[in-house]
Amino acid sequence: MDQQKKSLLFTLSAVLLWSTAATAFKLTLAGMNHIQLLFYSSLASAIVLFIIIKFKHPKEFKSVFKLEYLKSNLLLGFINPFLYYLILFKAYSLIPAQEAMPLNYTWPIAIGIFSSIFLKQKLSMKVILGMLISFLGVLIIATRGNIFSLEFHNILGVSLALGSSIIWASFWTLNLIDKRLESIKLFSAFFYGTLIIFIYAISVDSLKLENYNYIFGSTYIGLFEMGITFFLWMTGLQLSSNRAKTATLAYLSPFISMVFISLVVGERLFISSIAGLLFIVGGILFQHISIVKGRLKFNLE
Repeated sequence: MDQQKKSLLFTLSAVLLWSTAATAFKLTLAGMNHIQLLFYSSLASAIVLFIIIKFKHPKEFKSVFKLEYLKSNLLLGFINPFLYYLILFKAYSLIPAQEAMPLNYTWPIAIGIFSSIFLKQKLSMKVILGMLISFLGVLIIATRGNIFSLEFHNILGVSLALGSSIIWASFWTLNLIDKRLESIKLFSAFFYGTLIIFIYAISVDSLKLENYNYIFGSTYIGLFEMGITFFLWMTGLQLSSNRAKTATLAYLSPFISMVFISLVVGERLFISSIAGLLFIVGGILFQHISIVKGRLKFNLE
């Protein structure tokens, strides 16, 4: 198998696994609350990341426990996984998966805004127009198509789903300051984040479950939403001869998610959810697609 085919295999595997996340969230939340799901999934992710990093980057691994990185590790861990998934899982417990998933998918918009504010990157008219297209998609989902009346179905659930994208964007921005390997930073965040989550969980809730079979669901989320899939995606990009074009495959994920949500969770898909998702993804892609000499060109930098 040549390098480009390997790249496609790794990348599409990551996309497919990420596409099952919304379904796994909704099914697992049927047997545990969002705080319990947060702890058990983060613990599973921290364990698998520990195993991978220990063998793949044994020298860099020591930086996880150095005092000079403690402040950065604690801050990143507090933002993600603690705050990000705490809010995201709560959103999934309040509104249908078909609405929470695309609303959370507005994180590229939030990153664009954060890049302009904190990294001094200029927002072109094309980027602003793309953001407005995506925000229209948000309104369509939040109002279930009643955008002129602005009657929101569940304002708290919608706000939390959108808020999670802002938190992810802040994590991404702070992540740029730390110059360590991405995989090391990811494990550091989950190691310290899981400790924070444990303290929070035993303080405000109980980790005892009525049915421990749901542990399998939280473990699946920890492995394939938070942990292993990251390495599949990074490997796919590293092997690719055109990383920008390969990266656009990530936009298949929300559409495949809709299929799983309908078939597995059993949610009847709203036309507003599908239309809103098209506007959100369309607005994001619009910012990065240009026509050069009659050919489409992707620029995701």
